[in-house]
Amino acid sequence: MKHRDLSETNLLEPRLLRLFDALFTTGSVTKAAEKLGQSQPTISIWLGRLRQELDDPLFIRSAEGMLPTPRAEALIGPARQALEMLRRLAELRTDFDPASAKRRFTICMTDGSHVTLLPSILAHVRRVAPGVRIEATQIGADTPRMLQSGEADLALGYISDLDAGHFQQALFPQDWVCLANAKHARIRDRITARDFRREAHVLIRSGTGHQLLADALKQQQIVLDVALELPGFLGLPAIVGTTDLIATLPRHIGETLAHYYGLRVLDCPLAIAGFTVKQYWHARFHHDPASQWLRGVCAELFQQQDVRGLHRSGRARKRRPRNLQPSRA
Repeated sequence: MKHRDLSETNLLEPRLLRLFDALFTTGSVTKAAEKLGQSQPTISIWLGRLRQELDDPLFIRSAEGMLPTPRAEALIGPARQALEMLRRLAELRTDFDPASAKRRFTICMTDGSHVTLLPSILAHVRRVAPGVRIEATQIGADTPRMLQSGEADLALGYISDLDAGHFQQALFPQDWVCLANAKHARIRDRITARDFRREAHVLIRSGTGHQLLADALKQQQIVLDVALELPGFLGLPAIVGTTDLIATLPRHIGETLAHYYGLRVLDCPLAIAGFTVKQYWHARFHHDPASQWLRGVCAELFQQQDVRGLHRSGRARKRRPRNLQPSRA
């Protein structure tokens, strides 16, 4: 009968190879079980599978213990070579050292995140990883594909519909505010629902906020007096700071712009659905040390902390990432 060698079977799991080596070395089922940290019944089951796969008894009980058969003696060399190769493969994983790393990370984000999140990320990276470069690209419909292919390392924002195979981690919740000129003639410390309907507005046609705001206006049958629409946040502070127009936007970007440009922040009187800013990545890179480092930086900087303090510091806080879960496609 022709025996199959180690290369002809697909079922020799590493644990069976380790059992083979342990039995050959100790000559005892009891000692092999102790060495592998398994029960004797488990070792007996594994040995049965090993014998079936290699089509040989392999070890015969005797007064001197479990004696190897000629086939076992012929296979122990290749088996130990295979175990050594597995050990070397396990050692090939290299940790990511930010202080010496030379690489580029691509992060998908909204233009609002360029103002709110990117400065903190960049300040931290420049301090602890001077050889690392950051490329910011627009978050959008192509983002899941870019994360899967590796064209992008991470996405920051809110993605309502994500393909299977991605992970997501909640960072911080978002509600809504209104921005007004600090010297607005009619709006002081608060804006009422009546004021909101009566005043002229500037709308931003980008990011998560645009669609959520539009949905809220439609559901509540509110028609705003829109004097200006902008494709992004670039010119918004100058517009609000020099006119009587009102801007409605997520709190994080609103409070950041107000801080830098001296605008007035008001609680929004309109009921608008909130959302959670998250970081997203693909399962292909879930265990990649460089990707883990980048995600850890974002979690330390932003996760569940008071977003009103984010624009003041680029230093990462030491905190354990939470709410790590696969997304539902």
